[in-house]
Amino acid sequence: MRERVIAKGAEVLADYEVLEMLLFYGTPRGDTKPQAKALINEFGSLAAVLSAPVATLQKTGVNTDCMAALRLSGLAARRLGEAEKRERPQLSNWEVLLAYFDTAQEGAVAGQLRVLFLDNRNRLLADEVIPSDDETRRARDTMAEATAILRRSLEVHATALILIRLCEKGVDPQAVVGADEPLARELVRAGGCLSIALHDVFALRGGSWASLKQLGRL
Repeated sequence: MRERVIAKGAEVLADYEVLEMLLFYGTPRGDTKPQAKALINEFGSLAAVLSAPVATLQKTGVNTDCMAALRLSGLAARRLGEAEKRERPQLSNWEVLLAYFDTAQEGAVAGQLRVLFLDNRNRLLADEVIPSDDETRRARDTMAEATAILRRSLEVHATALILIRLCEKGVDPQAVVGADEPLARELVRAGGCLSIALHDVFALRGGSWASLKQLGRL
């Protein structure tokens, strides 16, 4: 099984085989397959075995060394899950989205166009800047810009987008957001062919914001 994991990745292992390998670290000279299958049958799943109370596992004959391997594996899985939640926030409601806007403005350069790439559960996959300045914005190629954004969406497996334009001080976000309407319409048109949705386009300045959807222009 070690050779299979090295050659093809751990994904090739069945749940009982994963458990079999974990138990092997506490029983290096024995056949751990029967015990692994028995534990899966007893608790119903690999996840249930890894999260079972120590006292319950001891009653099934799991020794101390095996217990340590199972406890560490369960802890590692939980911490990986927690890290993913921190790194990939779910932007599924206004409160969370507005809180994220504060993060988006930290150290940001006025005039920047940011694209939030989301998965089908509105979890953030990437937050990336689309380079631009006043001169390039005046001569922008909307179709090329949309193509670049959609190409990047496919690369990160995004199914939805949110665009954020950072405003200069003293500028009304409502006056700025309209400049991105042609890009928004091209993203809606071309993105629809790729099953990539544009949720909204925002302009931000401090705590003030405006959106194309709010203005009825998307």
